[in-house]
Amino acid sequence: MMKRRDLLKTGLKTGLIAGAALAAPALPATLAAQPIRGSARDRKLFDIAQRQLNRAGAAIWKRDIVGIADFGVHSAQRRFHFVNLDRQEVQSYHVSHGTGSDPEHDGWLNDYSNVEGSNATSRGAYVTWEWYVGRYGTSVRLGGLDPTNDAALRRYIVMHRAKYAEPSHIDRWG
Repeated sequence: MMKRRDLLKTGLKTGLIAGAALAAPALPATLAAQPIRGSARDRKLFDIAQRQLNRAGAAIWKRDIVGIADFGVHSAQRRFHFVNLDRQEVQSYHVSHGTGSDPEHDGWLNDYSNVEGSNATSRGAYVTWEWYVGRYGTSVRLGGLDPTNDAALRRYIVMHRAKYAEPSHIDRWG
């Protein structure tokens, strides 16, 4: 299936190419199954991303990339995954959790909370709300989509870059 975005990326310079693409014979109604790209972990992430998008419905307006944080993994591991559903790609990064979720500061998330002042991570799905530049550089406020994180906007829950989540810091300090 040809997508408008793909056509634009190819750098169409004249209507002739676009006209030729439109005049091409129609594709068959069914296509042979294609192998799914990615590892077993990636395929599981694709499934989670699609399931959560469907659950969120119209609350998510841009549906090509989904971020998934796996807080069951130690914070020294790459546990935040950008799942690109259009390209069938996964890119993984380090991500921290709220200090209130890890009172021992040992890198494991122990508790979730939706309470203001807890400094803890809230469980659930989020939508990116607004981008701004603050003391940590470009940051994005998050809005909670579930009863377990519906206070996210009031709590000013944000995603931002942090030196302690950079590979160089983790390689040195864990």
